Amino acid sequence: MIDNGFPLTTEPSILKEMIAPPNLVSKMLSVVTGNASNVSDTLPSGAGSCVPWRPTDPKYSSNEVYVDLVEEMDAIVNRDGELVKCEIYGEVQMNSQLTGFPDLTLSFANPSILEDMRFHPCVRYRPWESHQVLSFVPPDGEFKLMSYRVKKLKNTPVYVKPQITSDSGTCRISVLVGIRSDPGKTIESITLSFQLPHCVSSADLSSNHGTVTILSNKTCTWTIGRIPKDKTPCLSGTLALEPGLERLHVFPTFKLGFKIMGIALSGLRIEKLDLQTIPPRLYKGFRAQTRAGEFDVRL
Repeated sequence: MIDNGFPLTTEPSILKEMIAPPNLVSKMLSVVTGNASNVSDTLPSGAGSCVPWRPTDPKYSSNEVYVDLVEEMDAIVNRDGELVKCEIYGEVQMNSQLTGFPDLTLSFANPSILEDMRFHPCVRYRPWESHQVLSFVPPDGEFKLMSYRVKKLKNTPVYVKPQITSDSGTCRISVLVGIRSDPGKTIESITLSFQLPHCVSSADLSSNHGTVTILSNKTCTWTIGRIPKDKTPCLSGTLALEPGLERLHVFPTFKLGFKIMGIALSGLRIEKLDLQTIPPRLYKGFRAQTRAGEFDVRL
């Protein structure tokens, strides 16, 4: 595990084979045998291989590999509705169920948009640096092939327009949520949450679509789901301030959540996935999804 003070075995698949997770059976065996260790006495088959992330000879009746583009949109919108920051953090997640020692290549239609890439140890750097092609011998099962960022995006799929006015110890709040640009897929699981300021003693909020929940810690969550075609979702109501306060001086930050299946908002597209070695028959599946990350709308 340690060589001259440095970790020698760091691959999760090898560690899972070497160190068994604690369970009821292992506890009973430790009581009977007196051996409390859950570390295997023998090294896994792939520990001494040149590709320690893969078992020596996995076998499957059908050879399948699935690729998922999973992206999160981080954005900051200021009080004037201007987009201060908008970028995508994405991951290429794979599930490989291939027999033997497969050698894969994965290429993108537009790799030039990618920044801050981080690769799994299985990726060979030279083909990527010269031709922007991912060449690798995949681990067995699920793993993250790479992560990336796409920066300086100019638009978001959903807009949030909050308005708060206060006078004589009472605040009036109105928040509109709608689709700014149609991504071509249904926007689902839309939520908007914000923390009521400490100076707010009570709140009376309602919406024309979805449900509004206010927790005891003054966290307000508006669950919208999907935006209907016949109306724009609106949350409105009044906030009562504590005695002695005329106006609201601390404004909340609205946090937006959403999910879009079947599309990567960064525009990244997989061009092809090829198998360079046997077996020749391969079933390939591709999916994409985008969800909101740190999406803040400020007042």
